[in-house]
Amino acid sequence: QVQLVESGGGLVQPGGSLTLSCAASGSDFRINSMGWYRQAPGQQRELVAAITSGGSTNYANSVKGRFTISRDDINNTVYLQMNSLKPEDKAVYYCNVRGRHIFITWQVQDYWGQGTQVTVSS
Repeated sequence: QVQLVESGGGLVQPGGSLTLSCAASGSDFRINSMGWYRQAPGQQRELVAAITSGGSTNYANSVKGRFTISRDDINNTVYLQMNSLKPEDKAVYYCNVRGRHIFITWQVQDYWGQGTQVTVSS
């Protein structure tokens, strides 16, 4: 129903910036929220940021003030602007889309991107 394509990962120095993008495509699906999760080696996958269709946002405490999530409804794309990156931000970042099939509105479905590596190192 939904396909996600992530881009924007890479290598940056501490204090640098990166912008991640995730484009969603498909049919018969209404998106309720989009977000980003990350998983570092030996760590549990954690929510980084999320944004609802109404524009409400939620951030992990560790990234507040540094990361900004936004969305483009026309292109069904979610972005994560990451500033002042720290070595502890190094992880694989996964795009997440949550929504409902337009004909089965009582069922919520999650979709995940393939993951993109973010490395912060000098």
